[in-house]
Amino acid sequence: MRHLFLLVFLLVFQFPMPLPAVADDAPRLFYSRTFPGSKPAYMEIRLLRDGTAEYREGPQEDDPIVFRLSPAETDTVFALSDKLDHFGRELESGLKVARMGEKLMRWEKGAEKHEVKFNYTLDADGNALYDWFEKMCESALLYIDLERTAKYDTLGVNQAILRLEAAWDRRRLVGKEQYLKLLDRVANNERYINMARERAGKLAAAFRNPIPEPEKTAPAPEGPKPAGTPNGIRQQ
Repeated sequence: MRHLFLLVFLLVFQFPMPLPAVADDAPRLFYSRTFPGSKPAYMEIRLLRDGTAEYREGPQEDDPIVFRLSPAETDTVFALSDKLDHFGRELESGLKVARMGEKLMRWEKGAEKHEVKFNYTLDADGNALYDWFEKMCESALLYIDLERTAKYDTLGVNQAILRLEAAWDRRRLVGKEQYLKLLDRVANNERYINMARERAGKLAAAFRNPIPEPEKTAPAPEGPKPAGTPNGIRQQ
């Protein structure tokens, strides 16, 4: 038995097994917007490659709003960062426009980091990625709004759900699963008005079973135009 133990010891320490890849090997994205005078004056998003997103209103905040993007949404966001060379190029337009808050985007992978700051950009991919990050922030703010009213303002819950529903209709929501617990609580609790309970139940059902978008079909090819008539329109 001692010899067997010694053999195992030598195998482990002389020929160590390769360690599995750690989380630091996966890329991460960071976004913040600093805009003194606005509410909130600071917002940030930390997004992992598995779709986990954290929203904070202070860099040292230790209780972030956590939600998860769908795989398709996550792929889209990271693909945009790839198109932007992981922020290896400038995004600032240089135009004299009003201050709209300083945005910072950062790509990280292990010890490698690239970041860019801008106020206003004309880059199409930069604007698309900025819009995705803003949707994440808006989604977190709507969660905070619904959570607060559900706890402290039962009469205000209906308006909070209306705001959530409007964002859903405008396709400004991500991580919709985060709202389900709150919506179910409202729908099943008689302390809220019937209108709010009914609306919460319908919205929760829509989040759980979204109606698939119709597939876009290519337009039918145009037929040959009759000869000798402008634009193929026969003259009367």
